[in-house]
Amino acid sequence: MKDRFGRGALLIAAAALAFSLMTVFVKLAGQRLPSQEVVLARALVSLVLSWLLLRRRGLSPWGTHRGLLFLRGLLGGLALACVFYSVTVLPLADATVLQYLYPTFTALLAALILGERAGRGVLVASIVSLAGVVMVSKPSVLLGTTAPALDPVHVAVAIAGAVLTALAYIDVKRLASLEHPLVIVFWFPLVTVPLTVPTLIGSFVWPQGIEWLWLLGVGVCTQAGQVLFTSGLLYESATRATALTYLQVVFAAMWGALFFGEVPDATTALGAMLVVSGALSLAWQGGAAPAPPPPDAEALPVEAEPAASSR
Repeated sequence: MKDRFGRGALLIAAAALAFSLMTVFVKLAGQRLPSQEVVLARALVSLVLSWLLLRRRGLSPWGTHRGLLFLRGLLGGLALACVFYSVTVLPLADATVLQYLYPTFTALLAALILGERAGRGVLVASIVSLAGVVMVSKPSVLLGTTAPALDPVHVAVAIAGAVLTALAYIDVKRLASLEHPLVIVFWFPLVTVPLTVPTLIGSFVWPQGIEWLWLLGVGVCTQAGQVLFTSGLLYESATRATALTYLQVVFAAMWGALFFGEVPDATTALGAMLVVSGALSLAWQGGAAPAPPPPDAEALPVEAEPAASSR
């Protein structure tokens, strides 16, 4: 068991590293390319891989519960758009922290939509996370400080991404017992691609030189992260896996300081600790906090199918 725990922890930590590198590539590509263009590139990679996996298994991609499947794709596409946009306009660590509000929103929304029990612990964890968000965004009206505050619109988009991620997770949870995991995965890019294309009319920028590598890096790191994460779930519990995914916040802060000169101040660091603490509390309570990283971790490999079924 000790060996299994060590192997699983290493795989989950490597997955967090891969997903943090994905956000670096998103930020690099987004310096000149519209964030929706990066979303489109990501979705096209997922669409091709998902189609090939379905063909390999001899499965029909269309499923039987198409309303829920379409909703899953719509929510996932909108969440991805918000997350990628926030990564391009906010400091990397701040955008990552705000996205990790999704376990709190999942717990609250699961209580409202799925009727799952939300006890006092969920309420306390939610308040802790909210306090963390306030410290990360630093609104002068509430804190009474002169520290540089984040653009409230950008913060709102990041939080919207977390809410949409939570809603997408709840929809996947409903679909998990109704459809094959690969079918659920396929509908994410199937809806996202046509949803994204109209937003690029008149604003599409043809990638140049190294930007092709940035876009490729988004897809490769996402796929690598998903393979590592789902492999890690073979050795780790969902609770421990959830805890380990928060290494992505640490990695994001490191990449932000190293590549973009984004050094978090003390208030931001404390706020990040509160957000992560609130989400980890939900995980250890065994509530609705999801184990998989949000929403880029959708292109499940064939080898990960048993783990994907739990979603």
